[in-house]
Amino acid sequence: MEVKIVNKSTNPLPNYETELSAGMDLRAFCPEPMELKPLERAMVPTGLFIELPAGFEAQVRPRSGLAAKKGVTVLNSPGTIDADYRGEIKVILVNLSNETFQIQSGDRIAQMVIARHERITPVAADMLGETQRGAGGFGHTGVK
Repeated sequence: MEVKIVNKSTNPLPNYETELSAGMDLRAFCPEPMELKPLERAMVPTGLFIELPAGFEAQVRPRSGLAAKKGVTVLNSPGTIDADYRGEIKVILVNLSNETFQIQSGDRIAQMVIARHERITPVAADMLGETQRGAGGFGHTGVK
């Protein structure tokens, strides 16, 4: 599937780093370096604008290495880019580490996964069908 991407940055278009990668890396586009202090968040521009077909979304997700090694992650993960959005893709990064994190233009800061989605028609109901799980919520099956 081909997807139109307008690139107003000096970075290359997003691409898949390996043959079986699900996500394409998004790069920061900031003329001046940005600093994220501990527990600080910022919207980091990418210079990218996308035109997705109906029935698809782009999900912005953290890069696992950045999260594990630097404590920097995507705050609203996954962030959804709808098919009718035409503004610049920006990534909300948060620094959960104890050290200031530097962002340079061109740094790979997140990944973008293109996913098909369905739309539903909500139907009001008085009750739901029974399942073995029922209303068991967070942690109801334990840890072992």
